[in-house]
Amino acid sequence: MKTIDFRSDTVTWPTEAMRKGMARAKVGDDVYGEDPTVNDLEKKAAELLGKEASLLVSSGTMGNLTAILSHTSRGDEAIVGIDTHAINNEGGGLSVLGGVLPRVLLTDKIGRMDLSAVEDAVNPDDPHYARSRLIILENSYGAKSGAPIPASYFEAVRQAADRHGLVIHLDGARIFNAAAALQIEAKKLAAHADTVSFCLSKGLCAPIGSMLCGSDKEIRKARRIRKVLGGGMRQAGIIAAAGIIALEDMVERLVEDHKNAQLAAKALTQIPGIKIDAATVKTNIIFFELEPDLEINAQDISDYLVTELNIFVGVTGESSFRAVTHYWIGPGEVDKLVHGIEEALQRADGRE
Repeated sequence: MKTIDFRSDTVTWPTEAMRKGMARAKVGDDVYGEDPTVNDLEKKAAELLGKEASLLVSSGTMGNLTAILSHTSRGDEAIVGIDTHAINNEGGGLSVLGGVLPRVLLTDKIGRMDLSAVEDAVNPDDPHYARSRLIILENSYGAKSGAPIPASYFEAVRQAADRHGLVIHLDGARIFNAAAALQIEAKKLAAHADTVSFCLSKGLCAPIGSMLCGSDKEIRKARRIRKVLGGGMRQAGIIAAAGIIALEDMVERLVEDHKNAQLAAKALTQIPGIKIDAATVKTNIIFFELEPDLEINAQDISDYLVTELNIFVGVTGESSFRAVTHYWIGPGEVDKLVHGIEEALQRADGRE
């Protein structure tokens, strides 16, 4: 039975074109700067994000941490949204390895920190306080249904940052999803950040890798930090070859993933017992819940889907789910998920 996996777009496996590209990739020693395929990928990534340079790293977590360590010193403070990926899903790396204190602020329904709250969070130049140094942003915003945040917000944050001498890192793991949803170029979303990271291994379907983009100066510093973190890879052209194909072939088609997510959200609204705000689904992430007082919980439904239909979906709480569409999910897979959930609820209700 075919596995259908909605848990994340990280579960994507490489396309046939990527596998062929990896097999014939020209390679060298990337730590020496001699891998031609890595060099090509880094040039292409920088151009797409409108930056001077970029750096191939093994993961989004490494990309974010490398950027944070590039911008800060031990004891500095980073202003960050309370539900951003960088402080909730990356092992606390900024504190564990960087000695950086997160100053956590609330976010609105699409992941924006209030600009006045950002400025109020900046500490005075006083030895009693950590030095405010960095603002960490995210786009699309994973915890808010993958909401795409418009460029105007980042421009406003830039102005606030400049007033206080702060730098900005943008976790753009799914920045191309945000750009597709907003119908603008990704470089316009990245323009106001000092550094931007994005994942090759999510919706872009490459098997491994992320990119960190910024100025020549920032990326030279980041390259040194990547080495310290153990991220200096050798014949990494095998990885980079898939990344090049991801940027050439996968960016424009992300709108298909968004359409499939919206298809799923609309269908889920028709199932008795399911709560979902379909209007929040703008990219490829869907959050939905069970109505209270049902005789079944989210894990029960997940177990049924896996056991009976070989369908995987993310369980985020006692009664809540996350589903993510990607290259290997089409309308047929969406239909199977929706019907599987409906069947599980009917069984629990004794209606089958």
